[in-house]
Amino acid sequence: MIQKPYEVIIIGSGATGGMAALTMAKAGIRVLVVERGPELSLKQANGTEPCNMIRRLIGVTTGKYQNQPQHPGFWKSNPLLYADRKTNPYTYPANAPFMWTQGNQVGGRSLTWGGITLRLAKEDFKASKDGEYKLEWPINYKDLASHYSEIENFLKIYGNKDGLNQIPDGEYIGNVPFTESEIIFASNIKDKLKLPFIHSRGFGPNEDKTKWPKYSSLGSTLKEAVKLGKVEILSNHIAEKLVLNKDRKSAKSVIIINQKNGERFEIESKLIILCSSTIQTIRFLLSSEEKNNSNGLIDPSQSLGMNLMDHISTCRFFTVPIDRNKNNSSNKNNSHLLSGAGSFFIPMGRGQSSKNNFIGGYGLWGGIDRFEPPDFLKKQKNTKMGFLIGHGEVLPNKKNTVTLSSSTDQYGISVPHISIAWRENEKKMVKEMNRVIELIINSGNGTILPVNEILNIPFARQFLKKSVAIRNDAPPPGYYIHEVGGAPMGNNKEKSVVDNWNRLWECKNVLIVDGACWPTSSWQSPTLTMMAITKRACEKAINDLKD
Repeated sequence: MIQKPYEVIIIGSGATGGMAALTMAKAGIRVLVVERGPELSLKQANGTEPCNMIRRLIGVTTGKYQNQPQHPGFWKSNPLLYADRKTNPYTYPANAPFMWTQGNQVGGRSLTWGGITLRLAKEDFKASKDGEYKLEWPINYKDLASHYSEIENFLKIYGNKDGLNQIPDGEYIGNVPFTESEIIFASNIKDKLKLPFIHSRGFGPNEDKTKWPKYSSLGSTLKEAVKLGKVEILSNHIAEKLVLNKDRKSAKSVIIINQKNGERFEIESKLIILCSSTIQTIRFLLSSEEKNNSNGLIDPSQSLGMNLMDHISTCRFFTVPIDRNKNNSSNKNNSHLLSGAGSFFIPMGRGQSSKNNFIGGYGLWGGIDRFEPPDFLKKQKNTKMGFLIGHGEVLPNKKNTVTLSSSTDQYGISVPHISIAWRENEKKMVKEMNRVIELIINSGNGTILPVNEILNIPFARQFLKKSVAIRNDAPPPGYYIHEVGGAPMGNNKEKSVVDNWNRLWECKNVLIVDGACWPTSSWQSPTLTMMAITKRACEKAINDLKD
């Protein structure tokens, strides 16, 4: 047991929480990680079939799980890793639904992360030069480049060096091979459309089920941090709000709630790092702000909770014919399972914007023959199944907000009210993504079909009809689980919530390093960049603690 007082309190134990804990522990600093969910054993986290499926079906029919079934990961993971809305409530406008996926357990949402690791490009940090942007990054690609490399080397990331400006190369241990269907598809796309078609970058399949997956904090950063003997994890406790010192220029402590008995108590610390995911971090800060808490946090920008973003997405499923001249039978080898690196990318980047009357970049993620069903479930014989998902950049917008609702949870904490809607710019981007996706599939000799015309699964028909993933228009915000913004970094305290080292402007010993600190959304999967931002900010904070 590490003795109090703790030098650092980290709130959240997912990708950024694990990175913060490891960075601090390496410097010999005593750390307490506060996690609102339980600490599960590997066996509990994995669950078993058919028990997981029984839990899913009961949860769906009773209303315990409402939005979660829309996400593909829900159907391949233990549903216990997806927090239910009944005990973790939030609100949204009746005409603007938001699909908030929470992962309340030690390891957070890293336990269900898809494992794609993409760097932001130089142009993404300069995105604010576009006229529609009102926020700008106070850092650039060079500020994160070495941190990207160190994290990639530590995590042993798969990928290929492709030399593309819109998606910088990283440090890779090799690539996960394409399937034979993907090789044929790629050849057609490159020849006919001259588009970049690259190996996806990230983690391979989780082959050893006796260990935590490497993409999770429990299988990487947090595991290594705990080994160093400087980290203690306090699970099943909610971080409610900050307590400031009398001058309100620094934080004294955090109010913590024990979920077992509802008891509130205070833990002091020299440094507090917020890593609990974008919306939870904003909720915590709003609960600490002076307008909601006497003698509370001062936000000079008066913009806390504004400019929430999530990637806008669209999806198409398709089939491709089996090439009789190839050995194109379904490969059961784990290297051909769908994973962060076991898939492909067509990275369009930001260069398409001026051509199509919208601002922002996008990328297309896909796979063929990665989750092939048995022949008896296939309506389309002699084919392989594929998918293409477009995900695009969303502009910051002050009208897209997280505020505190008038309703409270079982502990008396005001729940988040999330109000975000797609604007005309995003709708134009989705229209273009759909056009390009259809062009790519047709050029690859594919046939676009609804899932219920590809698979013969009678009991799933009603669910598939309601699935937002296969709608012609974009799924609601939150669906892609890439929320960022609300407490952005900046060079000016009148326009941003934290400075270029992720410190609150008026409370320098509080860092915001998860997605809440992003000024713009870019289009790439954000987790790797979140980890790099965390590492950079924590290394600066370590030097500040020593001064």
